[in-house]
Amino acid sequence: MSVVEVDERGRITIPKEIGLRKAKAAIIPAGSFFVVIPIIGDPYKVAGSWLQTERNIKTLKKTAEKKASEDAVRRAKRRKQL
Repeated sequence: MSVVEVDERGRITIPKEIGLRKAKAAIIPAGSFFVVIPIIGDPYKVAGSWLQTERNIKTLKKTAEKKASEDAVRRAKRRKQL
């Protein structure tokens, strides 16, 4: 675990030990904290060959963000962080 500071412009610096350089990441707000998930490539294109769905990208993204936020809040409550 790393503790980082948020500067006056709302930016954080990810420690190099984490290895997240020149990459995209999803930031999911979860109560009083947020979860950062690295995104490798275009998930929709990568999963397109094996994941068949009738939902569009916007719906999938909204559902994933909701579920990730709920999971993060549940874990935080279990750890008594909320």
